[in-house]
Amino acid sequence: MGFFGSSRGAAPSPRPHGHSRRLRTGPGALPEVGDPAPALPTRRRDRRGRGLRGPLLPAVLPAHRTRAEVFDDLVLDAVEDLERGWARELAGTEFAVEDVPPSDPAPWESGGAPLGRCYPEDSGRAARVVVYRRPVELRAEDPDDLADLVHDVVVEQVAHLLARTPEEIDPHFEGR
Repeated sequence: MGFFGSSRGAAPSPRPHGHSRRLRTGPGALPEVGDPAPALPTRRRDRRGRGLRGPLLPAVLPAHRTRAEVFDDLVLDAVEDLERGWARELAGTEFAVEDVPPSDPAPWESGGAPLGRCYPEDSGRAARVVVYRRPVELRAEDPDDLADLVHDVVVEQVAHLLARTPEEIDPHFEGR
């Protein structure tokens, strides 16, 4: 049951002390036909005079960025590192981040959610590498481990796309 009889079908509960509603009675209490509608009081968010509320965190603080924005930056950093040596092979390749993988895993993906997928160039569509944010975040132990894991996932997917080993793509590949 809600406050002050807000539930449906129930009789209104009595108002607490000091919160009564005043009703106008007598002549002029009800509007006559053709009278203009009475002006309703406007409700303001600033009803207690504290002023407008600002954001909880200013944009200059690091905590202002969401986890998704931080993750996107990690993927972009990993892609920039790879493009230095593989720019020609990766020309036209699209890189994307999705929150979770689709619920229909590929036949060769057994045991758990994939961390990323690559889609080769197909019928006019550019090659794509997709990194799945939530499974990667769940496997990382701390922010440094997350950055390393994102880099490893991007390297593995690019290696699969280019039909090479991850060590050829990045000599510092750590593999997990």
